[in-house]
Amino acid sequence: MKSKNIYKETACISLSPNKLTIKSVALIALSLLSFQTAVQAQETLPVKYTKPSWFFGVAGGANFNFYRGSTQQLNASFTSPKTFHDGFGAGLFVAPLLEYRPADSRWGVMLQAGYDSRRGKFDQVITDCDCPVDLKANVSYITVEPSLRFAPFKSDFYLYGGPRLAFNMDKSFTYQLGVNPSFPDQTANAAVKGDFDNMNKTLISMQIGAGYDIPLSSDSNKTQFVLSPFVSFQPYFGQNPRSTETWNNTTVRAGVALKFGQGQNIQQSTDMVKDGEVQFSVNSPSNVPGERRMTEIFPLRNYVFFNLGSTEIPNRYVLLNKDQVKDFKEDQLEVFAPKTLSDRSKRQMVVYYNVLNILGDRMQKNPSATITLVGSSEKGPEDGAAMAESIKTYLVNVFAINPSRITTKGQNKPNIPSEQPGATLELELLREGDRRVSIESNSPDLLMEFQSGPDAQMKPVVISALQEAPAESYVTINNNGAKESLSSWSVQMTDEQGKVQSFGPYSEDVASIPGKSILGDRPEGDFKVKMVGQTKSGKIIEKETTMHVVLWTPAKIEEGIRYSIIYEFNKSKAIAIYEKYLTDIVTPKIPAGATVIIHGHTDIIGEEAHNLDLSLARANDVKGILASALSKAGRNDVKFEVNGFGENENKSPFENKTPEERFYNRTVIIDIIPAK
Repeated sequence: MKSKNIYKETACISLSPNKLTIKSVALIALSLLSFQTAVQAQETLPVKYTKPSWFFGVAGGANFNFYRGSTQQLNASFTSPKTFHDGFGAGLFVAPLLEYRPADSRWGVMLQAGYDSRRGKFDQVITDCDCPVDLKANVSYITVEPSLRFAPFKSDFYLYGGPRLAFNMDKSFTYQLGVNPSFPDQTANAAVKGDFDNMNKTLISMQIGAGYDIPLSSDSNKTQFVLSPFVSFQPYFGQNPRSTETWNNTTVRAGVALKFGQGQNIQQSTDMVKDGEVQFSVNSPSNVPGERRMTEIFPLRNYVFFNLGSTEIPNRYVLLNKDQVKDFKEDQLEVFAPKTLSDRSKRQMVVYYNVLNILGDRMQKNPSATITLVGSSEKGPEDGAAMAESIKTYLVNVFAINPSRITTKGQNKPNIPSEQPGATLELELLREGDRRVSIESNSPDLLMEFQSGPDAQMKPVVISALQEAPAESYVTINNNGAKESLSSWSVQMTDEQGKVQSFGPYSEDVASIPGKSILGDRPEGDFKVKMVGQTKSGKIIEKETTMHVVLWTPAKIEEGIRYSIIYEFNKSKAIAIYEKYLTDIVTPKIPAGATVIIHGHTDIIGEEAHNLDLSLARANDVKGILASALSKAGRNDVKFEVNGFGENENKSPFENKTPEERFYNRTVIIDIIPAK
C-alpha cells in the first residue's frame, strides 16, 4: 500500500556527472555565441529585425528529487534488512530544445528532449545494531517533454505545461552498511552494487512550470539570443520507478535555457506595407453649409420588454395616472434638440418608453381598434400570460379601454425569437430580448403603412429636431489593411504653430474625428498627420500626410427627412413589408438632386468583425431597394453615401444596456438631404 505522505513529482532531465557536466553546457553556450558573432559579422546593413518565431537551443539545470513511498527488495538476489522510505538527491538535466511562438500571440509550443537524472540517496539506521545504512539510487532517463506555452500578459514572463515521456537508461544502486558509532574500530561492510529489478522502462507523467525570457541581442541582429531562467514542477503521477513496492518520485527542476532564432528584416515588412497591406489617407470634408432640421419618421416597435423574474411593467416605461391621460397626446411629446449623439438615444427612447401611452391614446381615438397581447416567457405560457395581463390592466385602468377590445395569451417563445437553436454565445442578452409582450392588431389605424399580421409594427411617430454635427462632417482617417496588419495605431496631428494632438489608439481600418475636436474654436487650419502603428510582430511603422480642416458652422436651416428600418436579429435582408415601404413611401419623398445618406448599425451581440460586415450589408440592402425604385421611375439624379458602423457604440443610435436599445440598434438610418 502506498504511503499517504506522497509528494507530487516534476519531470526533469539530468545527466550524471560522468556523462555530461555543467562544463559541457558552458561549452555548448560558447559555441552558440561564436555562431552568433559569425552571423553578425556577415550582416553589414544597418537594418532591424522582427522578433523570431522559431527558437532553437539547449536547456540545463538541476533536478531536486524527492523520494517517498518504500523500497526494500532491491532485486531478486538482494534484500535490505531495513526498509527505505524517504530520500533526496540532485541530478543534472540537459536537453536540446525547440520552441515556436509567434511574436503577436500569447501562445506557443515547446519541445525538450534529453538526459534526465533522478539520482537520490536514502539514509536509514538498523535499530538492533545502531548501524547506519545508505542506499544510493543512480536512476536516469532519456526524457521527451512537449509543452504548451502561454504568456498571460503578452510579456517576457510565460507559463508552460504538458506531458513527460521518459525512457529508463540507468537503474544501478549502491548499498552500504556502516559501522556502529559505538565501535569505531569495527570494519565496515563492503558496498553492494547492482541494478534494481522490475524497473518500468517507460514512464508517462506531466509537468508544469514558469520562465522568463531575457533578450541578449538587440533587434539590429538577425540572429537573436534569449536567456530563459525557468522552474518546473513534476508531480509523482505516473513516476513510480519500479513496478513493485511503492517507491515514487517528485521533482522540482530549476535551470536556464539558451535559445536563438532569426528575425525577419523589418524593411521587407515595410515594403509589403507599401505594396498595399496598409494604405493611409485622410478625408477632410469641406464645410457643410448649415444646420439641419431633421423630420424623423421614428419606427415604433410593437414589443414591451420585461425584466427577468418579473411580470410587472418595468419602471423604465413611462406610466401615467388617470389625471395625466387627458393631457397626453402623441403629437405633443416634448423632444429636445440633442447636443451629443448619446442625447439622441435618450430622446428617441423617451418616445419608445411611452409606447403604452401612445397605444392607449390611439385606441381612445379609434374605438373600433382591437389588439392581442402575446406574452413570451422562458418560464412558460402562464408566466407569459401574466406579463400580458399587466399591460391590459394598465390600459383598462388608466386609459379606460374596454377590456373586450384586448385579448391576452402566453407562449414559451416569441414568433421571431432572438435565441436560435444551437446558439452558445451571449445567451443572457438574447434571452432578455425574448422575454417580451408583442402587441398584435389588424386595425390599420394602429399599424405602419402596408403592415398587417401578428408581427406588424405600430405606426411610426414623427419627430422634428436639430442635428448639430452630421456624421459626414467628421474627418475620416482611412488606414486600409490596419485590422489585418497592425495590432493598434494612433494619429498625431501637428498644426502650423507646432501644437501636437494625439487621437487613438484604434484597431479598425477607419476612424472618424469631429472637426471641432481638432480645431477647437479656430475656423480652419492646416495639419501634418502622422499615423503611428504597431505591427503584430511588435514593430513600429509610420505614415504621414497633410490636410486642411474647415470647422463645421451653421449658416442656414436645411430641411431633411430621416427614416429608419429595423432588422431582425442577425438578418441583413429587409422583410417584404419594408421593401414595399421603402419603394412606395420613402422613395417618393426623395427630391431631385438629393443626397441619401445611409448608415447601417448592429447591437453588441456577436463578433465585432461580423457585426461590421452585417451593418454594411444592411445599408447596401436598403440602398439597393431605393436605387431600384428610383431606376424604375426613370431617375438617376440621386447621390448615395453608404456606411456600416457595426456595433461601434460611439456612432450607434442608442446604447446597448436594455433590450429595447439593442433591438433599435439593429437598424439602417436613411437621411434624405435636399440639394442646396
